[in-house]
Amino acid sequence: MENKLKTGTTTVGIVCKDGVVLAADMRATAGSMIVDKKADKVHLINDEFAVTWAGTVSDAQLVTKLFKAELKLKDIRTNKKPSAKEAANLLGGLLYSNIRRMSMIPGIAHFLLAGKDKTGVHLYDLFPDGSVTYITDYVSSGSGSVFAYGVLETTHKKDMTTAEGVKLAVKAVNTALQRDSASGNGINVFVINDKEIKQ
Repeated sequence: MENKLKTGTTTVGIVCKDGVVLAADMRATAGSMIVDKKADKVHLINDEFAVTWAGTVSDAQLVTKLFKAELKLKDIRTNKKPSAKEAANLLGGLLYSNIRRMSMIPGIAHFLLAGKDKTGVHLYDLFPDGSVTYITDYVSSGSGSVFAYGVLETTHKKDMTTAEGVKLAVKAVNTALQRDSASGNGINVFVINDKEIKQ
């Protein structure tokens, strides 16, 4: 069973001077079999937030649905938009609860969260254990992340524009596609700035 549950992905988040870039490959696998060649691993949550997925698809889907619903409820209850930090902590709590629930299939989902609020645009790394880390430069997750990090470490510059960030994200994910068999079939890129989230 352990071999059948292995998943692969390469996701990247880059903080730029005018926003955040999120990128991911588009291959979904189950062990050595390619299940989907057009998998969306970057998801729009609402007008303020977007996430990337790495890990078990069912857990990522469920946690994303719960996250969307909880953000909407928070908005309705308080009559104000949640900050990026509040959203990150909410998602972290959902992941913390998810991995500690008894199950035959371990709940493993790794998220990168990018969002905008009145203080700017922010990037968070949310590990499957529920930990929340604020990112000031770049981050990668998934089985191809070691290859992506090689590109990010050598090429990233401080105060990059989102246009430069998109090129770097594509290069980092593309490098992983060349070496990680569980990543592939294209690259999906989102840019989050203080005005909009665009694909």
